Amino acid sequence: MPTPAALERFIATVESNAHDRAIDEFYAEHATMQENQSAPRAGGKAAHLARERGVMARAKAMSTECIRPVLVHGDTVVIRWIFQFEWLDGTVTRMEELAYQRWSGDQIVSETFFYDPAQRTPVAKGSADPASKAAAP
Repeated sequence: MPTPAALERFIATVESNAHDRAIDEFYAEHATMQENQSAPRAGGKAAHLARERGVMARAKAMSTECIRPVLVHGDTVVIRWIFQFEWLDGTVTRMEELAYQRWSGDQIVSETFFYDPAQRTPVAKGSADPASKAAAP
């Protein structure tokens, strides 16, 4: 089970947009990550760091917000995040997701992200996101 202090440090690190530092500091060497129902990503922390740094390199700006409450039950933590990325090409991606994590002590050993994949499609800055267009009559 994560200590409350470690969990708050993790959230603060992610909210400061240091996503790569959060992986480096809070994920176990053998940690797995999984997108929705896809197969877990292989390669452990080193592969997760490389992927995250690649995403960050494509962003001109980003913002991250934890929507509270954070749900904790033993080693299981669920966090609702809202991410916004402004890409180098001027498009924007806004994503809301749930991160379902399993911790061992103060390290994350597995994480599954749940979100609507339509949110991953970048849109022109200032236009509505694809999910809100799909909901329109």
